[in-house]
Amino acid sequence: MELTSFQSIIAQYKAIFLDSYGVVVNHRGMISGVPAIIEEIRNKNIPLRILTNSAARTPILQAEKYQRRGLSSIQPSEIITSGMMAKMFLSNKIKSGTVAYLGTTQAAAYIIESNLSAIPIAQVTDENRADISAMVFLDDEGFDWNFDINATVNLLRKKNIPTIVANSDKIYPVTNNDVSIATGGIAQLVESILGREFIHFGKPDSQMFMYAFEQLPANLNLKRSEILMVGDTLHTDILGGNKFGIDTLLVLSGNTTKSSYETKIRSTGVIPDFISASIVT
Repeated sequence: MELTSFQSIIAQYKAIFLDSYGVVVNHRGMISGVPAIIEEIRNKNIPLRILTNSAARTPILQAEKYQRRGLSSIQPSEIITSGMMAKMFLSNKIKSGTVAYLGTTQAAAYIIESNLSAIPIAQVTDENRADISAMVFLDDEGFDWNFDINATVNLLRKKNIPTIVANSDKIYPVTNNDVSIATGGIAQLVESILGREFIHFGKPDSQMFMYAFEQLPANLNLKRSEILMVGDTLHTDILGGNKFGIDTLLVLSGNTTKSSYETKIRSTGVIPDFISASIVT
């Protein structure tokens, strides 16, 4: 497939969904030129939403981080996170008890906002285990990998409780050449050990796309065909957009590179509508 300029197709759409990592930011920070492109989208009166498979920060904290990095116009209401989807589930389905979690105390804000008490998995003991009503995989930081993953396995061996994966990403890039294991990768390991399937939120599942779609201005009466999803990963961003029935653009500025995209598209069968080097080209 030939590369297309993102700027050349913006005007074809009435709303744009952007992935975060690999599209807006990378391991070095804000991708050069992105703030100017965001302003170009705004100048065309096209609403945008950032859809991120992250439960590390609430939308308010995520917006503040973007603003510090130079994306001054971004608002919390424009950020949709997989953590928000997990929060909705917790609010609706878990009515009592304590939620154990893997992740940072900052990420645990999603649980606390659901009016539930939360403790890190390291604090689960024989004395308080009976009160644990759910387990949540939130973030790949904030815990002892040697001890706490084992503690998670043992908790879930002993208790059949709802287990939520608030970020399904298995890896994320940390340099141009290297990746790190993400929360979804840890969860997949535990799933395989236990022979269980957990409740996953985030792309490519449709909840996040539906929520973003429903939060767009009602007066626009948008059709799904009028929305473009931009992402750097075939099996989350592009597959999710394709399943939801919106157009998709794969950028080569993150997980998928110029040297690998053709092979990945052939091997996965996930086909974007467009491919671009980045949103700044």
